[in-house]
Amino acid sequence: MNREHMLQQLAATEEWDIIIIGGGATGLGAAVDATTRGYKTLLIEKYDFAKGTSSRSTKLVHGGVRYLAQGNIKLVMEALRERGYLLQNASHLADKAAFVVPAYSFYDKWFYGIGLKVYDILAGKLSIGKTRILNKKQTVAALPGINAAKLSGGILYYDGQFDDTRLAVELAVTAAENRATIINYCSATALVKKDNRVCGVIAEDTVNNVSYTLQAKAVINATGVFTDAIMQMDEPEEEKMVAPSQGIHLVVDKHFFPGNNAMMIPKTDDGRVLFAVPWHNKVVLGTTDTPLNEISFEPTPLEEEIAFVLHHANLYLEKEINRSDVRSMFAGLRPLVQKKGAKTTSMLSRDHTILVSKAGLVTVTGGKWTTYRKMAEDVVNNAAFVAKLPKQNCITKTLPIGKAKNKPNSVTGTELLQTPNTTITTEAITQFVLEEMAVTLEDVLARRTRVLFLDAQAAIELAPMVANTMAALLGKNEEWIATQVADFTRVANQYVLS
Repeated sequence: MNREHMLQQLAATEEWDIIIIGGGATGLGAAVDATTRGYKTLLIEKYDFAKGTSSRSTKLVHGGVRYLAQGNIKLVMEALRERGYLLQNASHLADKAAFVVPAYSFYDKWFYGIGLKVYDILAGKLSIGKTRILNKKQTVAALPGINAAKLSGGILYYDGQFDDTRLAVELAVTAAENRATIINYCSATALVKKDNRVCGVIAEDTVNNVSYTLQAKAVINATGVFTDAIMQMDEPEEEKMVAPSQGIHLVVDKHFFPGNNAMMIPKTDDGRVLFAVPWHNKVVLGTTDTPLNEISFEPTPLEEEIAFVLHHANLYLEKEINRSDVRSMFAGLRPLVQKKGAKTTSMLSRDHTILVSKAGLVTVTGGKWTTYRKMAEDVVNNAAFVAKLPKQNCITKTLPIGKAKNKPNSVTGTELLQTPNTTITTEAITQFVLEEMAVTLEDVLARRTRVLFLDAQAAIELAPMVANTMAALLGKNEEWIATQVADFTRVANQYVLS
């Protein structure tokens, strides 16, 4: 997946069957779906793949225990099916993980135990493990580091865990291997219309400052929290349909929560669940649900959100976590669909929504990582209908995603770039640049590897070394290196909790 090769394909194609705007989970899933049906497919992404919400999840592939409590059985069953498909199709990136719910009363132990037994049943043949009720001693053994005071017991159940951005990159690779054209740093600046129908996109390659007028039989808007901006290119007076909600995560060292099992706190002060999830030898704590009026590609945690996560984590952990213990913090925006009568974003549905405008623009929004494949299937069905394309069946339920060889080993190799905390091989950086379209220093340190999300200070320390290696591969000069390091450091400082 080489960017220059992709640009050559772009210039050589007169008309596409489907153009997809947006390179997050849903857009990349749609590209894989459309191209494997035989449709001539182009995906363009304004920044890097999974730059936005899709790199900032809780790293879970799950049916949604909270949605079960809300009575949304349909969403839970769909998500559990999709969890099963994803664990099968990307087994090198996603796997089952054990979760434990601590219970502090006899009632809670059996209430949550019965609920999670139902969760198992709903998974059917795609169940990945049986729920068990634990006594106090078993719960403490399963959750080293938990505050055992007043603990009654717990419930152990199974869900999925994954690396969100590695999956996104390998979806892009899979789409490209199946003849799709995939281009990052290519911004949709306007829609092309003919006879009041959307028939293409004006796009700008922001790396080379070249503009393209691209023709298409159908255009899919898969831009997440930025959905409204693309819809308003089509219909300027269109009312906003997305209610953005921010969720933050704090990352700490493993010694605060040293076990291998994740912990799920079933009910916080605002009615959400909170997770402590082992990930890449760190622990991810989160998340929140904060309504926002302004959206950004680089959202930042609010002080009240940081305090909320620390407070609730410390209620359950034996060793207190202070602000200075946080290695990285990050925020993501959920593209929730507006609903009349909902007083908070935590009450808005996580179902996905598809709209087709009068001019034929096909928009998909809502949903979550776990259901990306189903969202893609549904939106491609709609786009194919709008474009009157030959009907072809979706094959992604059993389609392998990427290859194990596409997962770079960040430790072994002939030459190491390293700090006291982190190592990356030059071999891996070469793969990121030449085969995975990494263009900037941030692409490598935030998404091709996860260093920024795991230890922001280590990422800042690595930045000059990685930039020098990238410059040699890309034919860039000292000025490019200095600019990249300065730009990345500015972004990375927002991940440092001071």
